[in-house]
Amino acid sequence: MTQNHPKLPVDPYYEGVPEYMTQVYDWAYVNPRKAGWLDRNLVVRVLLFFNDQRLMRAYLEQIRPGDKVWQVAHVYGDLVQRAADRAGQDGRFVLTDITPVQIEHAERKLRDRPQAAVVRANAGNYRLESDDFNLICSFFLLHEVPDHLKRAIVDNMLSQVPPGGRAVFVDYHRPKPWQPIGWLLKWVNRALEPFAEALWNHEIRDYAQEADGFDWSKRTLFGGVYQVTTAKRKP
Repeated sequence: MTQNHPKLPVDPYYEGVPEYMTQVYDWAYVNPRKAGWLDRNLVVRVLLFFNDQRLMRAYLEQIRPGDKVWQVAHVYGDLVQRAADRAGQDGRFVLTDITPVQIEHAERKLRDRPQAAVVRANAGNYRLESDDFNLICSFFLLHEVPDHLKRAIVDNMLSQVPPGGRAVFVDYHRPKPWQPIGWLLKWVNRALEPFAEALWNHEIRDYAQEADGFDWSKRTLFGGVYQVTTAKRKP
């Protein structure tokens, strides 16, 4: 005789979260208790080897007052508030993320900013509410996703950039041979960030199907550990 066991309820913090995230990044982005501890400026500073303010400035410099900005994932620390403030009340700042706990954090940070909206969505297929968003940004997202999702996210971002608009990617990069941090990162990647080293071997434009429709520029920081890559759609 077959027994029907009751279905266990799904933890709301895990419902709809991609399997690779629960397997690889539960400790960082899915588990609400751990995420609550990590969402601090000091943690961001240590993880970025004290380059956090330098990288955030490079990111924020891309945002002009009145810009309509889509940021494709939540970021720990105070970057999302600063980005929304840069767009200002004459602009628009939409932040998306796929994990419930990151949506909670983003909503708390942005609730007093009327120009900001938080949407739970997959960066690989989310479609913006209008076609006049002139800046689409990714801050340390691509290194966290498998290669097929890197392609989906980059293509989806670029497909919604209007003529003259830009996509900006701040992320990891192949360190220069003389940069000792590279050896530490190689160990960290093998242990905790299995999708990150792909950015050592591929340019971000390699993930774009329609890369030739954009003018690409890149600068690296901290001995090549980080990159700021911009894709501006050709007129």
